[in-house]
Amino acid sequence: MFTSSNNSKELFLGIDGGGSKCKAIIMNENNEILGSGLSGPGNPLHGFEQATNSITESAKLALKDAGLDVGLNGIKLNELNAGVGLAGVNLPVLFKQMQAWQHPFKQMFLAHDLLVACLGAHHSYNGAVIISGTGSCGFSCIDEQQFMVGGHGFPQGDKGSGAWFGLQATKQVLLSLDGIVQPSLMNDILLKKLGCIDATAIVEKIVDKKATFYAQLANLVFDAAELGDKVALGIVEEGAEYINSIARILLTKKPARISMLGGLTPRLKPRIDEALQAQLSEPLSAAEVGSVLFARQELAKQQQSKVHEQLSH
Repeated sequence: MFTSSNNSKELFLGIDGGGSKCKAIIMNENNEILGSGLSGPGNPLHGFEQATNSITESAKLALKDAGLDVGLNGIKLNELNAGVGLAGVNLPVLFKQMQAWQHPFKQMFLAHDLLVACLGAHHSYNGAVIISGTGSCGFSCIDEQQFMVGGHGFPQGDKGSGAWFGLQATKQVLLSLDGIVQPSLMNDILLKKLGCIDATAIVEKIVDKKATFYAQLANLVFDAAELGDKVALGIVEEGAEYINSIARILLTKKPARISMLGGLTPRLKPRIDEALQAQLSEPLSAAEVGSVLFARQELAKQQQSKVHEQLSH
């Protein structure tokens, strides 16, 4: 894990903000996690105020968990250097909006969630990650050159993600209830999970639902596939082949390491091509640790720049 002697005594806050939750950690000069916090959605695409509230709340919870928020010597948010990795800020308009936030921290170093996930997984700027959680994406960062494949959002993209699997299951069940295709094991599982008795009830239940809702249905596809259901197996194979494609593209960048991340990884990883599985490395740390690494690196650059400026005068 890279550090800098210039900022080794600072306390750092690491944030990983996604569409469903925001995670925070406090790390000390020895890269030990002192405390952690969890709050609501942290993706500014779904609301700037919600995202900033979640960041602040998770940070306060992490300080409390670390026991650093009590007494006269309690640590305040404005004493923390914050590395903040957020979904959505790969869009320039959202990055600009978040950069303009009057945050409560000593300093805030902002990055998109894929970069901090990659840094956390590999502890360096030379690696790649395949994400399959609520959404899906491929990302590599090699010598600070960033490359992304997919990540176009739901429902227009995010194939091979939890949301995509849940949506495919819902479509198939509706088609079968209309008598257009044969029923599958997913029918009874989905109807029971949603508390519905027919197609109309399903449609009422799912109207206007977002990616996080559909992602909660993903496991039923894998459950049915493991019981031998051909329709579910077809969905799993299609999703896995998309992840294979992402992996193959990322490997052309020749990353030092490549990892698969996200909540669907335990179920989807065994389904991808065996030759690709063999090239995957276990992630070294979580994305919120990557946020701290990013903040440490950016603070070191900032301090070096100040030294150069002073010397030039």
